[in-house]
Amino acid sequence: MSFVPESSGPHQGLVTFLGTGTSVGVPAIGCDCAVCQSSDARNNRTRCAITVRLPGGTVLIDTPPDLRVQLIRERIRVVHAVVYTHEHADHIFGLDDLRLMPFRLGHAVPLYCTEAVESNIRRAFAYAFADREDTHPGATPKLSLHRIDHAPFEVLGTEFIPIPMKHGPHFNVLGFRIGDFAYCTDTNLIPPASIERLKGVKTLVVGALRMEPHPTHFNLEEAIEVSRAVGAQRTLLTHTGHQLDYQKTCDWLPDGIDMAYDGLQVGIRV
Repeated sequence: MSFVPESSGPHQGLVTFLGTGTSVGVPAIGCDCAVCQSSDARNNRTRCAITVRLPGGTVLIDTPPDLRVQLIRERIRVVHAVVYTHEHADHIFGLDDLRLMPFRLGHAVPLYCTEAVESNIRRAFAYAFADREDTHPGATPKLSLHRIDHAPFEVLGTEFIPIPMKHGPHFNVLGFRIGDFAYCTDTNLIPPASIERLKGVKTLVVGALRMEPHPTHFNLEEAIEVSRAVGAQRTLLTHTGHQLDYQKTCDWLPDGIDMAYDGLQVGIRV
């Protein structure tokens, strides 16, 4: 299942799902469950991230620990900018894999993130910001930090609209709307004002961890409720765990809602 733009043009974009799995990925280490042992490639889920190919270049949303193999798998040679949803390890710890990008860009990689994400990146990757000269080119990632909040901002000539959300009772995260597409992973609460920001999207991506309730993630029923509240033509579920078999879950889901999978491509209008 792959969705691509009908034609290329200045208002077309292409989303590629680099990873659609939970923080531990699927298969999980040491697990012998049917999904972890499945021969269906769509049940092999690396940690969550997408790229959005825009007229001005390719934007990466989050840098998961699997980033190197994801970019190689999808033959993505260069990333022009990175936008972050939040600072959890499964969303930032692949940042060092950006070290090669400045050679292709000719400048530091721009990162767009909140103050909280920036603080954690500076702490986790302190060597990238050390006040000393590198021993050789490419020794550390070259990064340019750009602070974002809840206001719309521009990346590579395209508007990104932040979608404020909660990830458990005390943790704030962002989703993003880009044209008729929205990406909302790692949340268990999208406030009414944020639902309003999502109205009119054609393709909604939302996290759905498992069938049972979870304290910081939507389960399937909750994700379905969000899809109905937004009214998107198509909803794709990401950040799915090993409790969910791809084909069985898609067969159970209502029309217009499917699980995403690693490598899926979706055409969008920006």
